Formats: sequence, C-alpha cells, structure tokens
Amino acid sequence: MSTKKVRWGILSTANIGMQKVTPAIQQSPHSEVVAIASRDLTKAEAAARQLGIAKAYGSYEELFADPEIDAIYNPLPNHLHVPLTVAAAKAGKHVLCEKPIALNARQAEELRECPPDRIVLEAFMVRFHPQWQRAREIIRSGELGKVRAINAIFSYHNDDPQNVRNMADIGGGGIMDIGCYPVTAGRFLFEGEPERVVSLVERDPRFKTDRLASVIADFGGGRQLSFVCSTQAAGHQRVQVLGTKAKLEIIIPFNAPPNERTAITVDTGAPFDGSLARREILPACDQYTEQAEAFALAVLGEQKLPWGVEDAVASMKVLDAIFESEKTGAWAKV
Repeated sequence: MSTKKVRWGILSTANIGMQKVTPAIQQSPHSEVVAIASRDLTKAEAAARQLGIAKAYGSYEELFADPEIDAIYNPLPNHLHVPLTVAAAKAGKHVLCEKPIALNARQAEELRECPPDRIVLEAFMVRFHPQWQRAREIIRSGELGKVRAINAIFSYHNDDPQNVRNMADIGGGGIMDIGCYPVTAGRFLFEGEPERVVSLVERDPRFKTDRLASVIADFGGGRQLSFVCSTQAAGHQRVQVLGTKAKLEIIIPFNAPPNERTAITVDTGAPFDGSLARREILPACDQYTEQAEAFALAVLGEQKLPWGVEDAVASMKVLDAIFESEKTGAWAKV
C-alpha cells in the first residue's frame, strides 16, 4: 500500500468540520490536512492554530489555487455545496462534500460538470462504519430471511433561529439534515432504489422548515422503508431491519461514538422481549476517520469507492419525491 498521503484543504470553519471531521481526517493514515480557508482570514488563522494546520487562507479561491492541495472537504451550508464543489473539482481537486449534496436533484446534476477524473463523494460517513457493513453482511447471508421492512427514527431538539438547520431558504429542515440518513439506510441495506414515496410533514410556523416528518418508501418486491425524523423532539435514533426469519437492529446507527464500541442485535422474536437476541459488539472506531481513509485511498488509486456523483443525484431524487408528496398528499414517483 502507498506511503503517500493525500493533502487536504478544509473549506470554511463550520462547526462540523472543526469539531468532528477535520480532527478525524488528521487521524487518517493516508491523509494530511495542510490548509483551511474562510472568507474571514482572522477566522481561518484562528482555526489553523486550533487544529495545528500550517496554512490559512482568507478566500476559497486561494485554497482552490494552492497546487499543494489534492482534496477539499466542503462542510459549507447546503446551498453552497454544489457551486463550491464544482469550482474545487474544476480547479483540479477531489472533493468530499457534506450531505445533503444539494438543495434538489436538479442542482445535484450540476455535479456532472466536474472533471471525470476527480472524485466527488457525498459524506455519508455511516456507510464506512463497520456496524453498517456488518449489518449488510448479515442481510446478504440470508440469516434474516427475505428482508421485508426497514424502520428508522432520527430526532433531536433544536429551535435556535440562528442555526442554519432552521433556515429554510438555504436548505434547512429535518428531512434535508437527518431524514437523508434513513433514506441512505434503505438504499444501502436494500441495495436498491425506491420506486415511490409518500410523506406526512409538519412545519414550524416561524422557520417554515419541516420539524416532523413521517415517510414510507416503496422499494418494490414487497420491500418498504418507513421512518420518522424530527428537529423538535427528544433525541433518539434506531434502525431496525425486519426479515421473514429474524430482525436486526443497529443500536446507535447514525452518531456512533468514536471512542466506544457499538452493537448490533439479531432476534428471531422468540421470546418477544428480545432477551435471547444475539448481540454482536463492534470495536470502537471514528466513522469520519474511516471515511477519510477510504477517500484518501481512492485518490491514491489504491481502491475504488462504490459511490460518486450519480449516487448523490439518486439520493436527492428521493428527497425531492418526499417534498413532492408533501405538496400533493399522494404518492410521488422517485
């Protein structure tokens, strides 16, 4: 395996980058964070000092122009994902962009303008966590029988009007922020795409963002994904996979703690209280580091990623259909 390292530039001082993703990238064996940029040079310099990054830039364009940078991490607000990702790719950089990749599928399709030799990946870090990979391995083994349904819930409480998640005009709301994760769970574990969706959505009267949504997605062949997401409810998350022989559950599916072990259970339903369920313990890992390492190895040509621009467009088409169903009150085709 290559001893080279991918040299990263961080686009903005966004909280998720500062607190979670950038420190995780720095732990990737084949990654090195060499620069950070902000439209405010003072913020960039402070962030660079905090994270031990050598270079700070006062504009995104300067970061893209740096010939010593191989890859960009884009954690900007949702409405800036596509334009800055395209700009970075056209400047010769590979791009890891936060989810959701765009405001809608039409905007996501603009990513097709990126040079084909540049890797563009939507940052669904959960797909790189061993617990998700193990869950899919169990499904593929046939132990659950024929998988009929996936049920998920993802919620937190945030009513801060200054938080970008509560700003409708730049892509805020629960479906965009966290509803995309159950959608990813369905697509990842069913290994397919939904044909149609129906949704029931309740919006905050102040923010105009969706704060509670229930969704059913029909994957065809008698397979259904159902989930609830909320930005104004008690924090909770679960993913359950129901097969004809057994049920699988990922206990902390989305925000797996980086320094703690995680668990998957497999339960035949006898007895109903789950007391005899098999419990598999997965070793602690930082899923953001796993994502960065997989991305870096792909940039170095050591391995290929199964996801790219077309996967991101497909994901956005599902979110578009959810919002279309909200408007019509009927099933919407994906």
